[in-house]
Amino acid sequence: MLSRTADHLFWMARYMERAENTARLLDVNYQTSLLPQSQEAAQNGWKGLLSISELTSDYLKKHGELSARNVMTFMVSDPGNPSSILNCLRAARENARAVRGALTTEVWETTNQTWLEFNRVLKEGMLERDPGEVFEWVKFRSHLSRGVTLGTMLQDEAFHFQRIGTFLERADNTARMLDVKFHARNTEFFGSGAGNEGKEVDFYHWSAVLRSVSAFEVYRKVYRNVIRPEKVAELLILRAEMPRSLVYCMDEVVSNLRAVANDHSHETLRRAGRLRADLQFGRIDEILATGLHAYLTQFLDRVSDLGYGISRDFLMPA
Repeated sequence: MLSRTADHLFWMARYMERAENTARLLDVNYQTSLLPQSQEAAQNGWKGLLSISELTSDYLKKHGELSARNVMTFMVSDPGNPSSILNCLRAARENARAVRGALTTEVWETTNQTWLEFNRVLKEGMLERDPGEVFEWVKFRSHLSRGVTLGTMLQDEAFHFQRIGTFLERADNTARMLDVKFHARNTEFFGSGAGNEGKEVDFYHWSAVLRSVSAFEVYRKVYRNVIRPEKVAELLILRAEMPRSLVYCMDEVVSNLRAVANDHSHETLRRAGRLRADLQFGRIDEILATGLHAYLTQFLDRVSDLGYGISRDFLMPA
């Protein structure tokens, strides 16, 4: 496969996944903001959302004052924000159009219609009337896109590069979200030993974290007890049956990387396999003993390095 074709497919999938992840975070933060809470707590929620995407400075340059309405507009429909849902869906559509011949008609039409319909949704003022409905719509269109890809695409190199892009982006987002949400509790969180025992768990905070990755019901099925931060971390980092956990994402990245491996990709595949092995054989008490923030920061660095390796081995023209 031509490297530029692989590049378009990889980024088409990443941008669609990024749009969904942004919608998930916005939706949960919006729903949480409707609960009784102090103004400071509400402000911290929106500040944390910007931190996850590393957009705090860009937002402050444009809007100065932090407000829920401005953050939602900035993250959804601002053409000047490269990570806004608007720009993510535009980029996904443009990448899909560049490789129209590598996609099935259903995949192309779904991606193209998502872009066209999203513009209609914004023009009709749905974001102002009911932000939650906009976020649910974006999530649904992303699910539809992924389902159509699984249901109609030949599972060849084109399919594998889309899967690599999807799960690399998902791993990055899950790690960022976990890091910011644990930091929001004003603790490095070194586990549940002395100093953490007896503390009342903030139910709404941790349930919001779980809902942002559709894991609230999953948590109840797996653990069957009250929501505890160390169990939330374990579910979203080490549980291979959880489709948005870090280990699940790395399983998908490695299996799809192996399917497209070439003479230049041995080192990238080795690094991906090592990262997956660290997750597969990791234990949450060991992770928390060294500090969750340090662990997730290192994970994000390794994912970034992996993305560069994939770009170097497959996506850059020789």
